[in-house]
Amino acid sequence: TVKTQSMTQCITIQVGQCGNQIGCRFWDLALREHARVNKDGCFDDALGTFFRNVDTRFDPPADLPVGEGRTPIASLRARAILVDMEEGVINETLKGPLGDVFDARQRITSVSGCGNNWAVGHLQYGPQYRESILEAIQTAAEKCDCLQSFLIMHSIGGGTGSGLGSYIVEMLKDEYPEVYRFVTAVFPSEDDDVVTSPYNSVLAAHQLIEYADCVLPVENQALIDICDKINPKSLSSRSGGSGAGGPARPTTSQGAHQPHNALGDGPKKPFDSMNNIVANMLLHLTASPRFEGALNVDINEITMNLVPFPRMHFLVPSLTPLHALADAACPPRRLDQMFTDAFSRDYQLIRADPRHGMYLACALLLRGEVEVSGVRRNIDRLRPSLRFAAWNQDAWKTGLCAVPPLGQTRALLCLANNTCVTSTLSVLRDRFLKLYRCKAYKHHFVSEGMDEARFDSSLSSLTTVMRLYDDMLTAPADLPPRLPLY
Repeated sequence: TVKTQSMTQCITIQVGQCGNQIGCRFWDLALREHARVNKDGCFDDALGTFFRNVDTRFDPPADLPVGEGRTPIASLRARAILVDMEEGVINETLKGPLGDVFDARQRITSVSGCGNNWAVGHLQYGPQYRESILEAIQTAAEKCDCLQSFLIMHSIGGGTGSGLGSYIVEMLKDEYPEVYRFVTAVFPSEDDDVVTSPYNSVLAAHQLIEYADCVLPVENQALIDICDKINPKSLSSRSGGSGAGGPARPTTSQGAHQPHNALGDGPKKPFDSMNNIVANMLLHLTASPRFEGALNVDINEITMNLVPFPRMHFLVPSLTPLHALADAACPPRRLDQMFTDAFSRDYQLIRADPRHGMYLACALLLRGEVEVSGVRRNIDRLRPSLRFAAWNQDAWKTGLCAVPPLGQTRALLCLANNTCVTSTLSVLRDRFLKLYRCKAYKHHFVSEGMDEARFDSSLSSLTTVMRLYDDMLTAPADLPPRLPLY
């Protein structure tokens, strides 16, 4: 039986260079997916999830309703808010092939940037641009019949993404407490070239712990490692910046992404392919609200099923197949192999080993030619080898969407609330402590009006979450855990 979802909408908020470059790739792929499925050129519920259909003869453009799904597509506008305190990336996007997809009124930019300083983004630009950002969000929300969630994309290593990005997440909780906040946060590499990224990362992580509903952590170095494996001839650099960003651009071939040198004549960096992986992950996450399937999963069910306790909402993503993202001619992956891959660190978007941790809950979101019986068989096959919490042995959430990703026959996104995330968080903490113990660079943050106590409170928040996850490993198997008290 094929089921469809009732019409709901999501609004994306792209913050900083990294967030906007991932967003650019996301919208390119979303348009290609819908173009492949939507053969009659009519605006339907699927398109309405992320797009508005507008008549540009009016100023501002007038929205055209979905109706019975027979209204011709006039002009599509993305339900997106573009935010950056440097206007270069957004201007490049608006001048490119996707420029007409974005409403210029949904763009908030400045010219000076945040100087890789969380305090500038959070304490200076946050209050300064709060009303402008909130007005853009309210305008987008008013165009929705049933606003389901916000999807926030940013990196936590730089200034705008970490500072202003985390400010926006907090603002959304205050202004839209009933709308779920899903945050895709790109974690910096250990050897990145932003000297203040250890501070930025922990300060931002504290905000995400407190104000996000779900955080999908993505490690810059994990993306580089994956890109090296799936396309070794094109990717020669293993150095990591502060986010998965380089000028992302639409491709001309379905399902394949051709990397280019984002930094001119220097060594090639796999920014395009890295953006491609994250964008595909987000399209997987939102496939059920957009397309029909045998087992639809409302995106908000992810939070309900995978977050057993407050603040323990870090969901480790893994995606398979990966080689098909670089080579559309790659033969289809066997279903059994895909399930095995999904629980391997080689297919995770962070470098932690899930086999060394405990699963608190797990979601399996499949797209394409997959039968329910095949899913059940593989869960039964893998269950004995996976360590699940004794009080939640059946913590599996499964979704089946009939429409596969571009260039593939089927694919699988696994989202795992696994204690292994503590190893990723511990890297943030250790890098932070190296600077903080000698008070290096601290004055740059304090001079922007930041209370020095915020360093300690942010570190304490991160350490507390790590301890909560670690406690799950040592809790007696016959006792259910107690709800953490704060």
